[in-house]
Amino acid sequence: MEDIRNIIRQSKTLVGPFPEFNINEASEYPHEQFLEWFQMAIDNGVHEPHSMTLSTTDHNGFPDARVLIIKDVDQYGWYFASSSQSEKGKHIEDNPNIALTFYWSSIGKQVRIRGIAIEMDKERSAKDFLNRGTVARAIALLGKQSSILKEQREFEEALIKQIDSLQHNPTLVSPSWTLYRVVAKEVEFWQADEDRKHIRLRYKLEGDKWLKNLLWA
Repeated sequence: MEDIRNIIRQSKTLVGPFPEFNINEASEYPHEQFLEWFQMAIDNGVHEPHSMTLSTTDHNGFPDARVLIIKDVDQYGWYFASSSQSEKGKHIEDNPNIALTFYWSSIGKQVRIRGIAIEMDKERSAKDFLNRGTVARAIALLGKQSSILKEQREFEEALIKQIDSLQHNPTLVSPSWTLYRVVAKEVEFWQADEDRKHIRLRYKLEGDKWLKNLLWA
């Protein structure tokens, strides 16, 4: 155990080289800058660049975070999907103020988004659900996410039955499946530097305009 702890303490971080971030060429809109960085992540072979951390708070104010995937990005916001009956869905119902975090370590880029999660209409949510794979839809239709599972066999048996049900009714949609749009209020782009001279560029929505400011590292 001590060997592992030594490895943790001695692990190196921010080993570049990293791409340059020219703030003078940054877009006027955060979603455009995000898509530019996302393309850069793809071009540099970042594994699963669409993975992100969604942070919420429960009814007691305790924070919670989990990794899931972004579904789309446009001028209106960032999109992800989940069951409204999941823990994160319940958190969002209680408090729609959430945060998204993307970190692409191999290119030293992090994007932090703070905003409000808004439920999309049933039609868009259903379309997103039907675009999922068979097993993913079957698991969602079980409707037991985060419930206590006595043994793995119980899950496997229920999943087989649900997959069979989908084969007979492939258009079945979970009534709790929800597509969310995150309407951003702040978006921060952080570019790592090997010498720790990091660059932080924050977009903050003031009225209907995005203001850009550099932040101290």
